[in-house]
Amino acid sequence: MARETVEVPITGKIISVDVKVGDAVKEGDVICVLESMKMENPMLAPVDGTVVEVKVAADQVVKPGDVIAVIEY
Repeated sequence: MARETVEVPITGKIISVDVKVGDAVKEGDVICVLESMKMENPMLAPVDGTVVEVKVAADQVVKPGDVIAVIEY
């Protein structure tokens, strides 16, 4: 199966993680919410599949290129 890696696009802080390993996601589902410059930015699943890794936690500070999750499809 193919894997899609979801990465952080901007520096910020994770304020919630909405999935866990084993969850099925559809394209457009919210994986987590990233706060940056006082705005909440939902990070969305780019593909339908199953979450096989979650690399972030709430209150974690992240920077561009950090891995949020890996989705197998």
